[in-house]
Amino acid sequence: MPKYSGVFLNSIGYELAPVVVSSAELEERLAPLYTRLRVQPGQLEALTGITERRWWEPGTPLSRGATVAARRALAGSGVPVGEIGALIYAGVCREQFEPATACRVADGIGVSGRTAVYDLSNACLAVMNGILDIANRIQLGQIRAGMVVSCESAREINDVMIQRMLATATMENFTLSLATLTGGSGAIALVLTDGSFPGPRGHRLVGGVTCTAPQHHALCRWGLAPLAGSGAPGAPEPRGVEQFMSTDSVAVMKHGVDLGRKTWAAFLAELGWTTDQVDRVCCHQVGSAHQRQILDVLGISAAKDFSTYPHLGNIGTVSLPLTAAIADERGFLQPGQRVAFLGIGSGLNCIMLGWEW
Repeated sequence: MPKYSGVFLNSIGYELAPVVVSSAELEERLAPLYTRLRVQPGQLEALTGITERRWWEPGTPLSRGATVAARRALAGSGVPVGEIGALIYAGVCREQFEPATACRVADGIGVSGRTAVYDLSNACLAVMNGILDIANRIQLGQIRAGMVVSCESAREINDVMIQRMLATATMENFTLSLATLTGGSGAIALVLTDGSFPGPRGHRLVGGVTCTAPQHHALCRWGLAPLAGSGAPGAPEPRGVEQFMSTDSVAVMKHGVDLGRKTWAAFLAELGWTTDQVDRVCCHQVGSAHQRQILDVLGISAAKDFSTYPHLGNIGTVSLPLTAAIADERGFLQPGQRVAFLGIGSGLNCIMLGWEW
């Protein structure tokens, strides 16, 4: 991955989902399962460190949240919408198979003409991939500015999985479904430029690295499954499909932390930084156990990290940039600091980006 000489993160806009859902509320819905498995209430928060998360109102279009965030990012950037040379929608959640959800967001903010408009998917890493796509276009001189947007919704998959957990009340199913209950909802938009627009240029992208371990692609899955029937001879025919999510949390942590360690070493070597020279980090927000372990393995002081998972949960692609936006608003990120974005997603894939804030 190249180092960048003229790419800047100009602004971040976001929208928080309005419905606050506590871990205690989810456990109340799972009371029959807890009773059968003799699980004590409070385990969800104890295991994840998540007190609450936010969901959209039922039926809220993903493009609505993404468009609100995009308008806020544009307003904060001072970049005319006609100068947006590429718009990427990078959410795990999308409205349809086609057209790209990016098209509806682009229409919502008035993007048209020769702007590249498309979706990009790579689990929780897609916004980071989108940043790199825009950065490469800017570095090559193809565009002066671009935008990455995302909106994630956890309500629907949680409703489905809670029903499945109650219907299949086994400890194995509970364990594989637990990560689903960490899911939150929100929207984010980032504007990157070449620094040529009036006003502050923003935060300079120094460079980054990407590492992968695709042999672990089956550890965390979110997709569609038949409602009934297995396809075996004599089995009932499937009556349609519904969403499912399955996560081997122990294996994801083990192999994810190992991949993070390898990526961090490559990241420091690529940028010529040392761990002590990194002033602040913003990580993908999974939960307390993951956060503690990854910081410990990388040798990063907890004082350098800013977390949002206790009250926002895991918002997929939105989590890391939203955490950076809030950290910036609260003065945790200061001009001149070296800031590292540490992203990891199912697959397994890892991207780390370095900024001069």
